[in-house]
Amino acid sequence: MTAGFPADLAPLRHTVLALLDEHARTQEQLADPDVHADAGSARRLTRRYAELDRVAECWRDLQTVDADLADAREIAESDPSFAEEVTSLEERRETLVAQLRELLVPRDPDDARDAILEIKAGEGGEESALFAGDLLRMYERWAQSRGWSTQVLDATHSDLGGYKAVTLAVKSREGGVYGWTRFEGGVHRVQRVPVTESQGRIHTSAAGVLAFPEVDEPEEIEISDSDLRIDVFRSSGPGGQSVNTTDSAVRITHLPTGIVASCQNEKSQLQNKEAALRMLRARILAKRAEEEAAAASESRRSQVRTVDRSERIRTYNFPENRITDHRTGYKAYNLDQVLAGDLDPVVESCRAADRATRLDELA
Repeated sequence: MTAGFPADLAPLRHTVLALLDEHARTQEQLADPDVHADAGSARRLTRRYAELDRVAECWRDLQTVDADLADAREIAESDPSFAEEVTSLEERRETLVAQLRELLVPRDPDDARDAILEIKAGEGGEESALFAGDLLRMYERWAQSRGWSTQVLDATHSDLGGYKAVTLAVKSREGGVYGWTRFEGGVHRVQRVPVTESQGRIHTSAAGVLAFPEVDEPEEIEISDSDLRIDVFRSSGPGGQSVNTTDSAVRITHLPTGIVASCQNEKSQLQNKEAALRMLRARILAKRAEEEAAAASESRRSQVRTVDRSERIRTYNFPENRITDHRTGYKAYNLDQVLAGDLDPVVESCRAADRATRLDELA
């Protein structure tokens, strides 16, 4: 399968051969019935095989085109009518090479997971809380346009109908949600006339977004009961008013890491506990990824900084109907459409920049 490796892909030879070998080994593993006894392990292997299969298929197509192109060129030397066939095959080959290069780009190992988004009001008081609500609706509409499902796990409302904090789970049957949503982590700045402004002046406020990959199976992140401190309290609504007469809200602290997750969205203490544990596992998984990234190369750490929670990543300018992503320089004057869920072009600019950097590292 690898005979006559193309000269123009020579710098990527080692990577291609390693992935083709992993593809064959993964296929053998999936054929073993014992592997499927562990649903979580089988799911991860199946997901990885799907990624590798795209590489293997593209490689097979490229080999076929290379063979056809060699034959067409040979025939064209004596029959000029085959020149058009040569041109067509060269264009097809160029497309396949570009596709293979993109498939070879190392992906974040968590990209195929579902995601949890936390949106928190920042500087700007009530206006920031209202903007947090706008971001929540934007993500819900975006998810709907992509065929994803959403669930609000927890929410703390503000007096004017916004959110001091809200947590949204985003899922897809095909997976891959985190590969898109991870670029949303950071500070989102809004410029507009607040509803609380009587003089019509434009104010600037901000809300923060945290993006976490969701754990596939609870067993993936083992948590001992002795490592948890669980506190229960009465849930509250806008302005801190009590909305529940029982202590159904739950706050869980993971003692070894100090990570805290709380939930008060459900009326049942058990449901709130389960939701809080989902958030806790996602945060622990993200913390592990951060620690691994910190131990990696400087170039990889620069990738992590593009989604740093303290970095201002985007500005939403209402008077000019403008959306600007400060990481990639993306700018468009369709803010109303973006807030209605047309977020793909904005995020794709981040994905493209990320792929380009990773491909440079690979080469």
